Amino acid sequence: VQLVESGGGLVQAGGSLRLSCAASGRLISNYAMGWFRQAPGKEREFVAALPWSAGTGLYVDSVRGRFTISRDDAKNTAYLQMNSLKPEDTAVYYCAAGPSYHSGASYRREGVYNYWGQGTLVTVSS
Repeated sequence: VQLVESGGGLVQAGGSLRLSCAASGRLISNYAMGWFRQAPGKEREFVAALPWSAGTGLYVDSVRGRFTISRDDAKNTAYLQMNSLKPEDTAVYYCAAGPSYHSGASYRREGVYNYWGQGTLVTVSS
């Protein structure tokens, strides 16, 4: 699976962005989809995951209620809607795909994902 993120950019605090993750090579309907981010000088961290098309999203506490992960299997694309952005959300955002047979909580770990995009930069100004 090849993954390409888009939708990043510069936004003021309180604004919104929607990131897209377009997949090719295989159908994402067979995969769990996740989003991670890496802020400058920090390790990459889990943001959100949607293991199954009909399931509910998993979120890191710092984005719950502000971010929404979704997927459109017909378009072979996953999304991350980000609202009420804060300067601390500034990071490179990566989407990832992995097998969908793990338990839900496992999708917070990078190791369950086999495929990664190159990332898209989100900068939130104060």
